[in-house]
Amino acid sequence: LDQALSRILYEYFGLIIFLLSVLMGLLLYFVQRRINQPLKRIVEASRAVAAGNLSVRVNVKPTDLRDIHHVGYALNTMLESINASNLELHEWSNELENKVRVKSEDMARTQNEIYQIERLASLGRLSSSVAHEINNPLAGVLTYAKLVSRILQQPELTDEKKTAILKHLDMIQSETQRCGNIVKGLLNFSRNRNPEFDDLHLNDILHETADLIQHSFQISDVRLFTDFSASWDAVKANGNQIIQACLAVLTNALEAVTSGADNVVTYRSYNPDTSHITIEIKDNGIGISPEDQEHMFEPFFSRKKEMSGIGLGLAVTYGILEQHQAKVAVDSKPGAGTSIKFIFELNTQETDHGE
Repeated sequence: LDQALSRILYEYFGLIIFLLSVLMGLLLYFVQRRINQPLKRIVEASRAVAAGNLSVRVNVKPTDLRDIHHVGYALNTMLESINASNLELHEWSNELENKVRVKSEDMARTQNEIYQIERLASLGRLSSSVAHEINNPLAGVLTYAKLVSRILQQPELTDEKKTAILKHLDMIQSETQRCGNIVKGLLNFSRNRNPEFDDLHLNDILHETADLIQHSFQISDVRLFTDFSASWDAVKANGNQIIQACLAVLTNALEAVTSGADNVVTYRSYNPDTSHITIEIKDNGIGISPEDQEHMFEPFFSRKKEMSGIGLGLAVTYGILEQHQAKVAVDSKPGAGTSIKFIFELNTQETDHGE
């Protein structure tokens, strides 16, 4: 009986172990086919999305479990929404870039128009002095032409008279060239050129500017002292814009002083070091208050009682300096005059070549 009972127990436990093994195998097969593989597809899709591939989708099968099916469907829906949002954002980005480009072009055109307006305003301020300056050599030309005409009407022309005629003709030629140079300088300044940067020598530009503004100083009875002694003056710049910037500051300096022998405006260039050149325009006029110095380069800001300008001169000057990557320094006190400096970087290649 004991042997029979032991055999039955062994067979019973063996059967239970066999059934448990079969059940565990079925469970592992179920987990692998119905849970592990669908989750693996979801994980792979998530990794692809993390890598930036928004076009990937989870392969949802009808045989997947209901919860996994819902998770895969929700993930696909989310990816569709993200992809649509990304496309819309890309379209907005392109549209914004186009609008920024159009606005930048409009701003560039507007800035160029402002430059032209200020240039015309500067020409208007120079017109009276230039007319006076041209009138003087023209009067001399007329006088010497009449003298030559009278000498030629005489019956006999001696060597002395011929020498006088030649002298008068030389004077006529000189005065005519003087008028031509004045007009040529104005035409070069007023011409609407493209803002191209060239290799030039800054002292030559400063001499040309001094010639343009000298007539206004003579009429106002204010002395313009020039000293363009910078040893290195090779820069990459637009000469016409440099003239415009200097004219704006020189005009302000002229308006800040009164006529008289004691009043002078200094216009000079020098090298603070071997890498830069400085243009300084200094006057001994009324000066600028600290409050106004904070706004002096803002558009349409002006403290002038008379309507001699529209408040764009210094704003345009500041814009020109920014285009040339130049720095500006202002030193002024009420009643003690004003000093404005433009600091340009030298064209090192030209400087080395000159050395």
